[in-house]
Amino acid sequence: MIDFPWVEPGEPVPVSATTYVAYRRCAESAAARLRGLYGPDSKIAFRGGLAHRVFARHLSVGPIETDGFEMACRQEIGSSNMNMKVADLGLKPSEIRNLIEEVGHLYERFKSLSSDGFTAAEVALEHEPTEGVVLKGSVDAVFDDGPAGVRLVDWKTGQLGSSDDQMAFYTLLWALDRKELPGSVEAMSVKTGERSTSVPSLAEVTQTARNVADLVTSVRRGSVAQEGLERTAGPWCRYCPVLDSCSEGAAAVQVFGT
Repeated sequence: MIDFPWVEPGEPVPVSATTYVAYRRCAESAAARLRGLYGPDSKIAFRGGLAHRVFARHLSVGPIETDGFEMACRQEIGSSNMNMKVADLGLKPSEIRNLIEEVGHLYERFKSLSSDGFTAAEVALEHEPTEGVVLKGSVDAVFDDGPAGVRLVDWKTGQLGSSDDQMAFYTLLWALDRKELPGSVEAMSVKTGERSTSVPSLAEVTQTARNVADLVTSVRRGSVAQEGLERTAGPWCRYCPVLDSCSEGAAAVQVFGT
């Protein structure tokens, strides 16, 4: 269905949605992730991760009773890598309770959403389009919209923001793995109710494949030359893994706030 473009031969390059989005914003930030450097964890990210686990549990198992919500959250924390993040963030018991309460408010909003056509939650996808290049990701939820086809949904727990690159990557990965385009892709903010829905085209997916190929080739060439990639400053610099050594990023943090 899609002929993946030529890439520079070289070391294995795993590409996730997060890495792809990072590359589209700042190439060096993506390269740093591929070198094993990651930005700091945050309470906001922890809350978002827990909310996603709760949403998946609701869709897969059923509604969570109010009097059992805190226990359900603690079970999700204990059964995933979130348990390690509790220690990494140094969260106190009172802070965990506050975060669970915040997730509870999001869950109340989530329960009002329709689950018609739901087929699966946290769908893991992985595909190797060419030797040494592995694309991988996890779609929050998949719905069957009948004649309109499959709909891929990504839940947001904050502002909707720009999600085009992330959804483009999921579309490409789905098309490569399932040999068909999804009928639609949707990013939805549970917090605000905002939605962004689009119907993918083959031309758009082909362009995303070119972008991924550019990422792989740039990273491999930079690695061989032992040179950093282009840096582009913006609001995303706050959690960049190379912020401490990036003057552009430091300036951006001052402009956009911490």
